[in-house]
Order: sequence, then structure tokens, then C-alpha cells
Amino acid sequence: MSKDLHMLPSTAIEDRLEAGRLEIDIHLQEIIEKAIAKGHGEVAKLAGQVLLAGGKRMRPLLILLAHEVAGGIDRDQVIPLALAFELIHTATLVHDDINDKAKQRRGVPTIHERAGSEKAMIAGDWLFVQGFALGGRYDVTIVEIMAECCARIASSELQQLAHVNDLATTPEDYYSIVSGKTAQPFAAGCQAAALVAGLGPEQARELGEFGMELGLAFQIVDDLLDILGDERMGKPRGADVIEGKMTLPLIHALTLLHGDSRTRLSEVIVGFNDGLWDELVELLTEAGSLEYARTLVRNHLDRALSILRQFPQSEARDCIESLTQMVIDRYE
Repeated sequence: MSKDLHMLPSTAIEDRLEAGRLEIDIHLQEIIEKAIAKGHGEVAKLAGQVLLAGGKRMRPLLILLAHEVAGGIDRDQVIPLALAFELIHTATLVHDDINDKAKQRRGVPTIHERAGSEKAMIAGDWLFVQGFALGGRYDVTIVEIMAECCARIASSELQQLAHVNDLATTPEDYYSIVSGKTAQPFAAGCQAAALVAGLGPEQARELGEFGMELGLAFQIVDDLLDILGDERMGKPRGADVIEGKMTLPLIHALTLLHGDSRTRLSEVIVGFNDGLWDELVELLTEAGSLEYARTLVRNHLDRALSILRQFPQSEARDCIESLTQMVIDRYE
């Protein structure tokens, strides 16, 4: 990646990003408080436990900044869109956690661990409704982008379930899954923000392509962190491997290794437990799969920056470039 990322001083960028996160958190707190005041009671409180537990807020931050990069001036025009995507994203996390039987999310117990799967499912549905209530304020084109995004998330989730512990999963299968499940919300959010700012459809799609490349890089970094470990992920190391998800390093190693090494890797993946960490990392290193994944992260981020730099230089663009660098900083 190019190193000349910051036109603003890094401290100014960090301050601006932190102010944006705080602004988003305040709005989300207000949504929960108003819902409780309106009588939503237990479901709003349950949803609020995961919604307000923190998180990077990368998606809503990206939407606010993309709106500005696209020439948007009135921040109030795009705030509901940013909040809508964060609510919908959180809803998918709640439902994912039920399917995965996850015990923690964002460093706190998952809703289904506290209150049971039935209540967690309802809380996730409530979050979806709140998200679309905000997104429904916009032009039909933007609502359609949001709906298509959610449809792709759902279809990709089913595709991922079909490939659990499937050692024949191909890189094409992987990209089909993660482009819909992880990267599409990045792409849809950036595209919709650009339309709210008044950008034409073609340029808005370009900003959406930036989001797609960033989202793909983000997911591959998650794959690496699942194997290498990072307490900032908010979930235990190896959760994806234990759940049988075929992440990119595993798929690459299964493709590259042969003979006894491939046979053993297959056995490790299918029968994985905490005692097999070192052996798994050794096999992935033997195949060059961790470095392969790092190379793809850099390639996707280079493409993302190439698209972004077609837009005029601005403070908002500097901040997005900083967010892009932070994707790599998560594992370096």
C-alpha cells in the first residue's frame, strides 16, 4: 500500500474519527431510550445490550464520510442512513450468534446466552425493523439498495451454511459468500451515501466499488485474526474454525498442500480443538496461506484507494484513507 495516506495530521484524523464514533453512539443511545419510553420495554433493552456494547462503528463512520467525499454538506441528511445500516448490521450479528451458538459478542455475553434464543431472535427482528424505519425515509432507489443488501446477506448466510466443514470449498465459493455477507453492506452504504449527497448513479456506484474492496479486505483480515488471535475482535480466537467455516487461509492451504500434509490439515479442520492450534498454524505456514491472505488484503486495499483517489482530496477523504489503513493495522 502507498504510505502517503494522511494529508491531515494523524492526531486531527483520530480526533475526527473519535468524534464521529461518539456522535453515532449518542444517536444509538437515543434510539434505545426513546423506544423504551414508547413502551418497547424488554425487547429494546435486550437489543440495546448488544447495540450499545461498543464496536468499531466502521460502517456508519464510512457512510458519514462517503457522503462528505461525494459532496454532501448537510450531515443531518445522512445520519439516519448511517444509523440504519448500523442497526441492520447489529441485527445480523444477533442472528449469527444464535446460529453459531456464540457466547460473546463485542466482549459481552450474547443475547441468547443471557435471555435464550427465542428472545434473541425477537431482539434481532426488532433491530431490523428499526433500521428499515430509518432507511425508509429515503428515495425508493436507496431503499432498494438497502433491501438488496439484506437479501444478499441472507442468501450468502445460507451459502455459508452449505459449506460448513466442506473441504471442497473453492476460492470462488468463498468470495461469493463474503462479497454478499460482509462486503455488500460496505458497498451499499457508500453507494447510498453518495446518492444522498446528490452524486450521479455512475459515480455513486464507483464509491460503492470502493466499499466492496474495503469490505473484502476487512473480511480477510478477520480470517487472519481468527487464526492468529486478537482480543479486540470481541469473540474467542478460532471461533470460525470451530464452527466449521471455511475461511480463506484454510481454503488456500487445502488447495496447495498435497499428500500427508493435506490429509492431516483435513483432519485438523474437521476435528479441531484447542490442542491443535500450533499444528494448524504450522500447516498454514507450510502452504504459505497466511502470507497469501495478507497479500490479498493489500491488493484489495490498493484497489480501494485507487478508486477513492478519483474523488477530490478533502478532510473526509483523508479520514477514509485512515480507516483503510486501520484495516491493515488490525493484524500488523
